[in-house]
Amino acid sequence: MASLAERRRIARLVHRFGFGPRPGEFSNLLASGFDQAAEKYLNAPSQDAFADNQDEPAVGDQGKRPAPNSPDVVAYATEKRAQLTSLSFWWLDLMVLSEHSLRERMTWFWHGHWATSYQKVDDALPMYLQNQTLRRNALGNFAQMSREMVNDAALIFWLDGQSNTVKAPNENLSRELMELFTLGVNRYSEDDVKETAKALTGYKVDKSSGKVIYYPKQHFAGSIRVLGTQGSFDASSLSDFLVARSDCALFITERIWYRFISSMNPLADTTLTSSFASRDIAALVKAIGRHSALDNPDNSMVKSPIDWFVSAARALSITPSKFSNPNTIRNYLDLLGQRPFFPPNVGGWPADQAWLSTSSAQYRIQFATQLVKEADLTPISSLAPQARIDGLADWLGVVEWSSRTKMALNGAIKDPARLALLALCSPEYVVSA
Repeated sequence: MASLAERRRIARLVHRFGFGPRPGEFSNLLASGFDQAAEKYLNAPSQDAFADNQDEPAVGDQGKRPAPNSPDVVAYATEKRAQLTSLSFWWLDLMVLSEHSLRERMTWFWHGHWATSYQKVDDALPMYLQNQTLRRNALGNFAQMSREMVNDAALIFWLDGQSNTVKAPNENLSRELMELFTLGVNRYSEDDVKETAKALTGYKVDKSSGKVIYYPKQHFAGSIRVLGTQGSFDASSLSDFLVARSDCALFITERIWYRFISSMNPLADTTLTSSFASRDIAALVKAIGRHSALDNPDNSMVKSPIDWFVSAARALSITPSKFSNPNTIRNYLDLLGQRPFFPPNVGGWPADQAWLSTSSAQYRIQFATQLVKEADLTPISSLAPQARIDGLADWLGVVEWSSRTKMALNGAIKDPARLALLALCSPEYVVSA
């Protein structure tokens, strides 16, 4: 039998670096031990039986919006809603049903890092193309990812990069490129923002198609001075310059630590940055996933709404796109404050205890009630009543139940649906202990 410490390490591994265990998976991981579990969860294989065979979302270039009150405007708006729905559930299905979760987990992380919202972009195709860029580079080289992202139509449009001209500089993209994407706060100056904005001129977005067009004559071709270095830059060479700096290695390590280990206990082991020396994201993720801080009981984290929903759907064998009323999923994710493709601002979503509130607890109960109605409860209903409480912990990947939660579960031991509902809304499941 695995020790409490071993259960904690493996539970944190599967809930933070994956999206929670499938039925029977946690028990198998406990039997094999942490090292084998880490080998499985911290390496993304080149093939995935579900992800490799999933149909692409039904998104395409809709062109310009028809004039108001024109005959085509209703059909255009209907198609726009349909494309967003297709894109959203395509990704939720990937999160829930992919055999190996790490690539989707990291794609989700990068979506929050390079936070771009459909609310402003207002076209599904550029959001889909950005999502593919994030997935393609999710565990690759950060320099390549950054280079592609500074040339990404959705990000440029989101941060007003297409409005950045030599005569009327717009500094939104240059500021966030340094502060939120590559270097971090207080690692650049206001003069650096002004200078890097010049390097990002000349790029225009054809938003509906997701294409970026570079106009050399509209680009500032002169020399700029940034972070003490004089030179001529375009978007790609500027990205390479920023990513090569030691501040970038520290910043990205800090961000992954913050989201995967602890938002309360800052990174203290700066030697972790050595695993990111070549900007290899996979190497950094492996180093952080095996770090001793994963053992620290103090490093608990509240699951975000997406973490909670996707892990619940995996355990309950629910396919989001095939839910009886998919709008139920969309509406509750909205109520809980986290819906794919809709980060609240360029800083992305909050973390940890920001997700705890009286209203969110009520919405979570209501949401879980709907999920349980369509769940496969066999993993718990097939057990004898006296074995169900321990079985619940193994089914859901919970470290251990508190005495208070055990008392509540005991009261529903003969009712598998009620038992599952209580477990999904328990503190031990909502928090990755």
